[in-house]
Amino acid sequence: MPTVARYGEVSQPNLVLLHGFLGTKADWLPLIPELSQHFHCICLDLPGHGDNQQELPSTLANGFDYCVQDIISRLDRLGIGPFFLYGYSLGGRIALHLAKAYPQRILSLWLESCHPGLTDTAEQTARSKNDNLWAKRLLSLSSRDFLQLWYQQAVFADMSDKARHALIAKRAALLDQHPKQTLKQIFLATSLARQTSLWDVPASLGCECHFFAGSQDAKFTVIAKAWQAQQPIILHQIEQAGHNIHQANPAALVACLSALKLKKSMT
Repeated sequence: MPTVARYGEVSQPNLVLLHGFLGTKADWLPLIPELSQHFHCICLDLPGHGDNQQELPSTLANGFDYCVQDIISRLDRLGIGPFFLYGYSLGGRIALHLAKAYPQRILSLWLESCHPGLTDTAEQTARSKNDNLWAKRLLSLSSRDFLQLWYQQAVFADMSDKARHALIAKRAALLDQHPKQTLKQIFLATSLARQTSLWDVPASLGCECHFFAGSQDAKFTVIAKAWQAQQPIILHQIEQAGHNIHQANPAALVACLSALKLKKSMT
């Protein structure tokens, strides 16, 4: 099965979309009818997700570098030139690494609910222990039981019970389609505990960097404001949304992205 889905006219500006952990390229479908009127949308499955089930190296020295090269090689095979880059959560952290490695490819960097990196050793140690626990749960529990625990985390507190149950059912069906070892491997290899600090990336880019935070996501709003205080970050707060903005309020997000594209085309 293809690991890339494309929508919209190729004459439109390229927009590469990177989903979060447990997601797939199909997560962007609610945005596509409107978004593809403004962009040539390129939605990719991250390694270990969706249809991207290629065997990983037995040891990943740097999971972020692996993901970046996986993405770039697919874009190169498609002949994709410069692009707008949008990443959510894990996809946002990978997008930061990609922008740092290939700044000349990026027209504008758009990050949704994305952490630039832990700078405190104690926090890194605690995160490593926590992620190792989640990795064990991923392999030992049924898909549904794992997801019920995962989506009870505080960062997803804004989700309604109906939305949470629907998402768990959808994700469980996808998780059961493939062995979970590869997903576990990429989860640990791209742990926030293993991520180097990327707080200074925006200032090193030759393009704008935008951060999208849900108005109901207190944690990432605080992170975004702290980042904005020291780097050229443009913060957009999207109403009626928490951590997963594109799921909670896709219309508001698309309107914001379309406006940014128009602004870019006029400069």
